Amino acid sequence: MSHIVYSKTYTTPRRPFEKERLDNELKLIGEFGLRNKREVWRVKYTLAKIRKAARELLTLEDKDPRRLFEGNAILRRLVRIGVLDESRMKLDYVLGLKTEDFLERRLQTQVFKLGLAKSIHHARVFNQTEAHQSSQTSR
Repeated sequence: MSHIVYSKTYTTPRRPFEKERLDNELKLIGEFGLRNKREVWRVKYTLAKIRKAARELLTLEDKDPRRLFEGNAILRRLVRIGVLDESRMKLDYVLGLKTEDFLERRLQTQVFKLGLAKSIHHARVFNQTEAHQSSQTSR
């Protein structure tokens, strides 16, 4: 029986008790109605991987085929998920992305911003019940 190897989805902070980081994470959890710190770390890790790829591509020459192909793929993906604006489709802007940009695009946040839920926490429950109901009807 073989073992399945999953890729990491988050990384824990290097310094566990850094006051400024702890306060910032708590603020994000409250503002976006997250369940725990791991949800913040997951988004930060995703952003770190994207920024790392962009940094690596920026070191290549402008006309390098790898930079053109992979850079375009990153930009298109970020525009598709709504994190990056179409007018800012340059690798330089990818480095300027923040965790909040990704958290802003979550379904839970969108439901609350559209006024479909009374609070950000209500939006989370709302999404869970919708997902549960839709899975029941698809059977």
